[in-house]
Amino acid sequence: MASVIATIRQELYRIQIESPSGNVVISDEPLEMGGRDLGFSPTELLASSLAACTSATLRMYADRKGWDLKEVKLEIDLDWDDKANKTVINRKIQLLGNLDETQRERLFKVLMPVRCIRCSQIPLRSIRKSFNSFF
Repeated sequence: MASVIATIRQELYRIQIESPSGNVVISDEPLEMGGRDLGFSPTELLASSLAACTSATLRMYADRKGWDLKEVKLEIDLDWDDKANKTVINRKIQLLGNLDETQRERLFKVLMPVRCIRCSQIPLRSIRKSFNSFF
Protein backbone atom coordinates (compact mmCIF):
# COMPACT_ATOMS: atom_id res chain seq x y z
CA MET A 1 0.00 0.00 0.00
CA ALA A 2 1.23 3.47 -0.81
CA SER A 3 0.56 6.35 1.54
CA VAL A 4 1.36 10.06 1.39
CA ILE A 5 0.32 13.13 3.34
CA ALA A 6 -0.42 16.34 1.43
CA THR A 7 -0.54 19.71 3.15
CA ILE A 8 -1.65 23.03 1.72
CA ARG A 9 -1.43 26.19 3.79
CA GLN A 10 -2.07 29.80 2.81
CA GLU A 11 0.31 30.05 -0.15
CA LEU A 12 -2.04 29.57 -3.07
CA TYR A 13 -1.94 26.06 -4.58
CA ARG A 14 1.52 25.12 -3.19
CA ILE A 15 1.17 21.63 -1.77
CA GLN A 16 3.82 19.76 0.17
CA ILE A 17 3.55 15.99 -0.25
CA GLU A 18 5.44 13.73 2.17
CA SER A 19 6.02 10.01 2.16
CA PRO A 20 6.33 7.94 5.35
CA SER A 21 10.07 7.62 4.64
CA GLY A 22 10.52 11.41 4.67
CA ASN A 23 10.69 12.16 0.95
CA VAL A 24 9.12 15.49 0.02
CA VAL A 25 7.68 16.69 -3.29
CA ILE A 26 6.19 20.11 -3.98
CA SER A 27 3.15 20.36 -6.22
CA ASP A 28 1.80 23.65 -7.51
CA GLU A 29 -0.50 24.92 -10.20
CA PRO A 30 0.99 26.64 -13.25
CA LEU A 31 0.99 30.44 -13.44
CA GLU A 32 -2.00 30.51 -15.79
CA MET A 33 -4.04 28.57 -13.19
CA GLY A 34 -3.20 31.00 -10.37
CA GLY A 35 -0.25 29.10 -8.92
CA ARG A 36 3.41 30.03 -8.84
CA ASP A 37 4.69 26.99 -10.77
CA LEU A 38 6.94 25.98 -7.85
CA GLY A 39 6.65 22.25 -8.51
CA PHE A 40 4.94 19.58 -10.56
CA SER A 41 1.28 20.22 -11.35
CA PRO A 42 -1.10 17.49 -10.15
CA THR A 43 -1.40 16.23 -13.74
CA GLU A 44 2.39 16.13 -14.09
CA LEU A 45 2.59 14.11 -10.86
CA LEU A 46 0.15 11.58 -12.27
CA ALA A 47 2.16 11.29 -15.49
CA SER A 48 5.38 11.06 -13.44
CA SER A 49 4.09 8.14 -11.39
CA LEU A 50 3.29 6.18 -14.55
CA ALA A 51 6.69 7.07 -16.03
CA ALA A 52 8.49 5.92 -12.87
CA CYS A 53 6.52 2.67 -12.69
CA THR A 54 7.09 1.92 -16.37
CA SER A 55 10.82 2.71 -16.20
CA ALA A 56 11.37 0.64 -13.07
CA THR A 57 9.45 -2.31 -14.53
CA LEU A 58 11.58 -2.31 -17.68
CA ARG A 59 14.83 -1.90 -15.73
CA MET A 60 14.02 -4.73 -13.28
CA TYR A 61 12.96 -7.13 -16.02
CA ALA A 62 16.02 -6.44 -18.19
CA ASP A 63 18.33 -6.78 -15.17
CA ARG A 64 16.78 -10.12 -14.16
CA LYS A 65 17.26 -11.41 -17.71
CA GLY A 66 20.82 -10.07 -17.89
CA TRP A 67 19.99 -7.97 -20.96
CA ASP A 68 22.08 -4.96 -21.99
CA LEU A 69 19.45 -2.25 -21.52
CA LYS A 70 21.45 0.96 -21.17
CA GLU A 71 18.64 3.48 -20.86
CA VAL A 72 14.88 3.90 -21.06
CA LYS A 73 13.46 7.20 -22.28
CA LEU A 74 9.76 7.81 -21.79
CA GLU A 75 7.33 10.52 -22.73
CA ILE A 76 3.93 10.38 -21.06
CA ASP A 77 1.05 12.48 -22.40
CA LEU A 78 -2.24 12.82 -20.54
CA ASP A 79 -5.03 14.08 -22.77
CA TRP A 80 -8.76 14.55 -22.28
CA ASP A 81 -10.95 12.97 -24.97
CA ASP A 82 -14.12 15.09 -25.09
CA LYS A 83 -16.01 12.64 -27.30
CA ALA A 84 -15.30 9.61 -25.11
CA ASN A 85 -15.46 11.68 -21.89
CA LYS A 86 -12.28 10.14 -20.50
CA THR A 87 -8.58 10.66 -19.96
CA VAL A 88 -6.27 9.08 -22.52
CA ILE A 89 -2.68 8.26 -21.60
CA ASN A 90 -0.07 7.86 -24.32
CA ARG A 91 3.38 6.41 -23.59
CA LYS A 92 6.24 6.86 -26.05
CA ILE A 93 9.05 4.51 -25.09
CA GLN A 94 12.61 4.38 -26.38
CA LEU A 95 14.83 1.46 -25.33
CA LEU A 96 18.55 2.11 -25.70
CA GLY A 97 21.13 -0.63 -25.51
CA ASN A 98 22.36 -3.77 -27.19
CA LEU A 99 18.97 -5.51 -27.51
CA ASP A 100 17.72 -7.70 -30.31
CA GLU A 101 14.17 -7.40 -31.64
CA THR A 102 12.93 -10.38 -29.59
CA GLN A 103 14.16 -8.75 -26.38
CA ARG A 104 12.56 -5.42 -27.31
CA GLU A 105 9.23 -7.12 -28.04
CA ARG A 106 9.38 -8.99 -24.73
CA LEU A 107 10.01 -5.75 -22.83
CA PHE A 108 6.92 -4.21 -24.43
CA LYS A 109 4.84 -7.27 -23.52
CA VAL A 110 5.99 -6.96 -19.90
CA LEU A 111 4.31 -3.55 -19.81
CA MET A 112 0.82 -4.88 -20.49
CA PRO A 113 -0.01 -5.60 -16.80
CA VAL A 114 1.32 -2.17 -15.83
CA ARG A 115 -1.05 -0.58 -18.33
CA CYS A 116 -4.01 -2.64 -17.16
CA ILE A 117 -3.47 -1.92 -13.47
CA ARG A 118 -2.88 1.81 -13.83
CA CYS A 119 -5.51 2.57 -16.44
CA SER A 120 -8.41 0.43 -15.27
CA GLN A 121 -11.29 2.01 -13.45
CA ILE A 122 -10.10 2.35 -9.87
CA PRO A 123 -12.62 3.36 -7.22
CA LEU A 124 -11.79 6.50 -5.26
CA ARG A 125 -13.19 6.68 -1.75
CA SER A 126 -13.08 9.83 0.38
CA ILE A 127 -13.16 9.42 4.15
CA ARG A 128 -13.81 12.41 6.37
CA LYS A 129 -11.36 12.57 9.30
CA SER A 130 -11.69 14.76 12.34
CA PHE A 131 -8.83 17.11 13.12
CA ASN A 132 -7.71 15.13 16.19
CA SER A 133 -7.70 11.71 14.51
CA PHE A 134 -5.86 12.49 11.28
CA PHE A 135 -2.43 11.12 12.23
